Amino acid sequence: MDGNGRWAKARHLPRVAGHRAGVEAVRRIVEAAPDLGIEVLTLYAFSSENWKRPADEVGDLMGLLRHYVRSELAELHRNGIKLLFIGNYKALKPDLVTLLEDARTRTAGNTRMTLVIALNYGGQDEIIRAAQALAREVAPDAIDAAAFEARLDTAGLPPPDVVVRTSGEQRLSNFLLWQAAYAEFVVTERLWPDFDGAALAETCAEFTTRERRFGGR
Repeated sequence: MDGNGRWAKARHLPRVAGHRAGVEAVRRIVEAAPDLGIEVLTLYAFSSENWKRPADEVGDLMGLLRHYVRSELAELHRNGIKLLFIGNYKALKPDLVTLLEDARTRTAGNTRMTLVIALNYGGQDEIIRAAQALAREVAPDAIDAAAFEARLDTAGLPPPDVVVRTSGEQRLSNFLLWQAAYAEFVVTERLWPDFDGAALAETCAEFTTRERRFGGR
């Protein structure tokens, strides 16, 4: 979800204003996605590298996360949205971890769409943690793709069909490195705060034009 800072800078606003506008974009996208047939939507909200940002910006991001979960949980639940979290999110502050776990538990039975929020997430870190679990639990000769995937944060979820990069970025940025092996990439120049249901519909339409071969031909 790139472009919050650039969106704010273009309007001579502080970066936190861009992040707040980004939260509004999340609200729009989560509302639109189920009607477009999207079954799983994963949002890269905070990477393991984002800790390198200024402390006040990190604090603003964590505050916005708390606000989003508290203010949107009831509506998400009413709309049948199941909440999941991936990444090393349990390393966050205990009160925030409790809030996230409670949200996950409350929405666990919902089936309309699964909303996955990646927090303190890095694809390389995820792969290392999965490899460590394999080393502890599985004999070397028994290690295969299924055993590895079962120990990823996304165990039980389908691989992504599409990875969307806003603000014109054309890199994977340590996101779902294993899972996105055969995902289609859609790059848009829109900054994340300007992304909306129509833009998401355009992305889905673009996806339908792709011929997916999965390396078979």
